[in-house]
Amino acid sequence: MTEPVRWWWERRQFSRGTDVPYAVGTYRSAWAAYPELVRQYHPDLNGGIVLSQIPPAADVLLCWECSAGHRFAATPTEQRERPGRVRRRSAWCPECSALAAPRPVRVVERIDAGAVLAAVQQAKAVRMPVAPAQASARKRAVPAICEKTPDLPAGEPFVSACAPPPASAAEARLRADLTAAMLFTEGMTAVRVARPFFRHREVWPDILLPELRVAVEYDTPGRHGLEHVGKREASDRRKDALLRTAGWEVVRVRTGGLEPLGPHDVVLRTAGTRTVPTIVDALRRIRGDLVVDAYLR
Repeated sequence: MTEPVRWWWERRQFSRGTDVPYAVGTYRSAWAAYPELVRQYHPDLNGGIVLSQIPPAADVLLCWECSAGHRFAATPTEQRERPGRVRRRSAWCPECSALAAPRPVRVVERIDAGAVLAAVQQAKAVRMPVAPAQASARKRAVPAICEKTPDLPAGEPFVSACAPPPASAAEARLRADLTAAMLFTEGMTAVRVARPFFRHREVWPDILLPELRVAVEYDTPGRHGLEHVGKREASDRRKDALLRTAGWEVVRVRTGGLEPLGPHDVVLRTAGTRTVPTIVDALRRIRGDLVVDAYLR
């Protein structure tokens, strides 16, 4: 049950038998992936309790203040899941988000109320049937699946016409470093999967190692902490599950305080000279030393 932070803190003090149930800094690493939330949280608004003393999954109502001065209450889970598919800082604040995407104003033409009432009464009397076109329009539109994906077996890598370009320069550098360290078929951009991923029957990992059937993903929280968190994290998990179902394994390089999602993920503070050797070690754990070492340059 959601409760104010003061009540939650007092209950923790009672259950743990101490004045400070969570020391300052206990959950600092867990909140490091959400720099915008760290900026929005103010201990003065929450009884002097700092953010690193609150578990990210705690069902507690906290007070936040955005950079525009809007103050609002939300739980840690609500705040972490708030950005969704929006890539702007205002997505963390409900008031800023509403101002950034105002509802369109509909212009209603002046109508004769008497004529409308007479038409409604007449329709009730004769029970006018609904036209097929109107009935079909009421049905929820189902997005069509992209037909550009080639008809390949699930798990087959290929060059996709829909694959997006590299998302960052760091991702391109990691691809170049892996190319310099390993021999693998370059240029593959997608893997055919059994079930649709949004509107496609394919997924687009950052780097594909077809010979090892391993996908490498490079994840950072981004400038405002909007990437790979909240609903985007759920999308990453779904993507990994589709790859594993198709016979692939996934190694995610998680930086900037992001927690691992899978058993073979690599957690680094920042990408550097140790990134590729750490990925190679993860590949050895997945496919074995003998297989992986055969592809090293």
